[in-house]
Amino acid sequence: MIAADVVICGAGIAGITTAHALAVTHGVRNVLLVDERAPLTLTSDKSTEAYRNWWPGPDDAMVQLINRSIDLLEQWSDDSDDRFSLNRRGYLYATRDMVTAERFVADAARASAQGAGAVRTYRSLSEAGAYQRSPHRGFRDVPDGADLFLDHGAIRQHFSWMHPDIVAVLHARRCGWFSGQQLGMYLLDEAKAAGVQLMSGRVSHVLQASGVVEGVEIARADGTSLRVASPVFVNAAGPYAAQVGELAGASLPLFSEAHYKIAIEDTAGVIDRDTGLVILDDAQHLEWSDEERDELAADDATRWLTEPMPAGIHLRPEGYGASRTVLMLWDYHSTHRFSAPEFPMPDDPLYPELVLRGMTSLAPGLAAYVARLPHAYVDGGYYTKTAENRPLVGPSGVRGAYVCAAFSGFGLMAAPACGELLAAQIVGVERPDYERAFLPTRYDDPAYVALLANWGRSGQL
Repeated sequence: MIAADVVICGAGIAGITTAHALAVTHGVRNVLLVDERAPLTLTSDKSTEAYRNWWPGPDDAMVQLINRSIDLLEQWSDDSDDRFSLNRRGYLYATRDMVTAERFVADAARASAQGAGAVRTYRSLSEAGAYQRSPHRGFRDVPDGADLFLDHGAIRQHFSWMHPDIVAVLHARRCGWFSGQQLGMYLLDEAKAAGVQLMSGRVSHVLQASGVVEGVEIARADGTSLRVASPVFVNAAGPYAAQVGELAGASLPLFSEAHYKIAIEDTAGVIDRDTGLVILDDAQHLEWSDEERDELAADDATRWLTEPMPAGIHLRPEGYGASRTVLMLWDYHSTHRFSAPEFPMPDDPLYPELVLRGMTSLAPGLAAYVARLPHAYVDGGYYTKTAENRPLVGPSGVRGAYVCAAFSGFGLMAAPACGELLAAQIVGVERPDYERAFLPTRYDDPAYVALLANWGRSGQL
């Protein structure tokens, strides 16, 4: 038997940021990170790698959490000579619907009040002359807050590649993307230098006595097992967090959804290479010929393709320099929930075509690719989430057990602040006020449970 001060199950971005905060920030030297896979290979590398401080919700907790994460990302970018290519291109929410445009106005006011920054509204082409485009790379000297375009002429001038029927564009500015793999490896390298050990294996048991963690048992690839004595166990198991939680006596309110993305080469140059991540916030019907529509509608298995499709289809450029790659995503699978994730993920052979067809409602120039579909690389992962789409960070199960999970589709952007928060809980130092919004014990509060019934939008894209 060996000993560790803290054992962390899962070497994804949640486990790595927690290990980094414990070792680098707080000087906890004997931290053991356990995973049967290579670091950052299950769901952490399936992300769109984007971040935003633009979050709807009944309070400011998510805005404050992600603002703290962005503070850390910017600090680490400076410290590492921008090893993970952090930019601040922004998120652009677009709509062809005047009712949604009015919601953008209300959302912007609320987000600003919650700490996302000031809103600059443009109701004429002349006013939009003050708009500052985001740089292709980097994050310095870029405004925070948001720019809200409500003038058709200004939208056409600044976003000419978008559909001519777009009536409003909300450009949230303290947002962008980075290389999640490079970030994770940078933090892991620093954590190892501070004493963190990485072990290949699967946590098969959480050892406990009288309701207190005493260690773990690790099943190794060679068929042997190893016992590790430790007073602290952290469940950072991503899509397997519910199952790992049971080992520590916790019943976690989690479910998983399959989410996919495609990457294509935009050889026709339809998408502005300098744009941020762009979301069409409108439900839509896919465009079909009359013959195609009749045929699809006649079959119970395909009729859904002629019915309303959800809002939230989005894209972003990928790569710099001569790259023409565009990532595209559309969450029309969210009604399919899994109590346990399936690997490899279920196949969806229609996904590339449906995403391209849907994306023409945002960027009509993409219609050129529909008739002859380009090669599309498809991958994806699971959004493991709570009902209100907020993470679980805190004590969970027997004494000495903690959870850092339920990162849904925001894992890379939330992990820096969540890992910092969990480490502060473990070592017993002061924590930010937003802590209580993410504690697993929040579900023990009847007032919070009642709030869930009228939660509203969850912030999922």
